[in-house]
Amino acid sequence: MAVSNGAGVNGTLVVTLAPNQTPLTVNNFLAYVNAGFYDGTVFHRVSPGFVIQGGGYASPVDNNVVAPKATNAPIALEAGKGLSNTQWSMAMARSTDPASATSQFFVNLVDNSALLDPSTVNGAGYAVFGNVAASSATVAAIASAPCTRFPDRFELYAGVDDCTPSPNVIITSAVQTQ
Repeated sequence: MAVSNGAGVNGTLVVTLAPNQTPLTVNNFLAYVNAGFYDGTVFHRVSPGFVIQGGGYASPVDNNVVAPKATNAPIALEAGKGLSNTQWSMAMARSTDPASATSQFFVNLVDNSALLDPSTVNGAGYAVFGNVAASSATVAAIASAPCTRFPDRFELYAGVDDCTPSPNVIITSAVQTQ
């Protein structure tokens, strides 16, 4: 996954997927990758010391009204399959409905297993389906990019200083290599 914001964040995220543990989630992610869905989408949420999130909004994301991209149907939750929300793991974002994940994903910046694994989130958790295998420096660059807060735009969590990188960090290309 190649990313750039034209102002200091340029790099590639190489993700190792876990099809044996989370086949439905991996197939869902790869369907979006192979359809070119992620190309031109942004990392719209940076939650310092927590996660970076992307895969749902096309560039530009700014203070204007931004609608999420149309997605495929939601998938069933595959959390608790032996994978944990540890640092550099990638998981599907979802609403409060455990079976609501579509295209959005997040990368854990720290070990969030105590907050996001099934035993801690109403028994549901968030489905980890891979890990950043290379370029953790790119993840760190996204997480530390200059940010703007849009308090009414995206779901903000109590006590969390979420923001959107400005300029946007765009996924310029997402491809399956194996």
